[in-house]
Amino acid sequence: MRLSCLQENLSRGLSIVGRAVATRTTLPITQNVLLASDQGRLKLSATNLEIAISTWIGAQTEEPGEITVPARLLTEFVSSLPAERIDFKAVKQPLSLEVSCARFKAQINGSDAEDFPPVPTVESGVAGKVEAQALRDAIAHVVFAAATEDSRPVLTGIKVEMSGDQFTFAAADGFRLAVYKGKLMEPIDQAVSFIVPARTLQEVSRLAGGQSEFIQFIVTPSKSQALFRLDNIEIVTQLVQGTFPNYSQLIPQSFDSRAVVGLSDFVRATRAASIFARDGSGIVRIQVTSGDGGRVSVLSRSEEVGENKGEIDAKVEGNESKIAFNSKYLADVLGVLQSSEVALETTTPSSPGVIKPVGNDKYVHVVMPMFVQW
Repeated sequence: MRLSCLQENLSRGLSIVGRAVATRTTLPITQNVLLASDQGRLKLSATNLEIAISTWIGAQTEEPGEITVPARLLTEFVSSLPAERIDFKAVKQPLSLEVSCARFKAQINGSDAEDFPPVPTVESGVAGKVEAQALRDAIAHVVFAAATEDSRPVLTGIKVEMSGDQFTFAAADGFRLAVYKGKLMEPIDQAVSFIVPARTLQEVSRLAGGQSEFIQFIVTPSKSQALFRLDNIEIVTQLVQGTFPNYSQLIPQSFDSRAVVGLSDFVRATRAASIFARDGSGIVRIQVTSGDGGRVSVLSRSEEVGENKGEIDAKVEGNESKIAFNSKYLADVLGVLQSSEVALETTTPSSPGVIKPVGNDKYVHVVMPMFVQW
């Protein structure tokens, strides 16, 4: 292999695939990046066997070929080079990659490309398109609610349901549930549902930041893999196998108390209460009262530090109520809402609370309460 490309393009490409490079692994070659000439371009690929990311950058190819080299070493060396042309040359004995740029040269020991795990390809299955920003919004509203521990692997994924031109994302970790509904760019042929690892969708969202138009996805008929295709980037992921909880049954259909408050006021009160809640098991208490036009009190206290109370005006419907939440869970959901007002719906102190943006029926968030002595 002999080719050349620009340093800034290569550095950007390595940063794209770098997130798929394995860190702790029993298969050392998954810590490498695959470089291959591909129809006048340089293809970079990395995989940790759960997710594979490939990207293409412009290159001048003199001799086609492919080789794998340690990803971290190559990335750090390339980032230290000046913004000029980089020349690559693969050497067979010993197998290595010669890299030269301006007055810098290096020889990096490599491995045979045939030893690199094959990067999966997804050519057939249910396909659809979604606007890049719409997908990023959907991911942002649910991904933080997915479980991070592997005790129940199915909860580390995000349930995706698609039918017609509608899609639904749902994530739950046993303590909270986030459900977001959006629209596809065009109807799909058949309804489909599958579970995507939350980490994969975080990567899709990160890489979609520079997308101008849409993202295409393909799900294999066996629902074992999915492909997300961006501008010059492909992400292939293993799907999570298992049965996701019936989340629609977990969303309360009625309430005894509903309080509508300004989002910025609620965020400020929650942030202030969280400071005291740190030493009080992270508990934030919320009291809804209907007198004097209605108000919501956000309280927290700690035996060692002290206590805090913030009051905000509210439009209250129904009964007065009390409920307590984990401060982090409350801050997480308030941090992704984009409306000016938010509604808090409750029934009893021991029943789940529902948080919704006002004037937007695309999103609903359910949080399990914490049990406290009032």
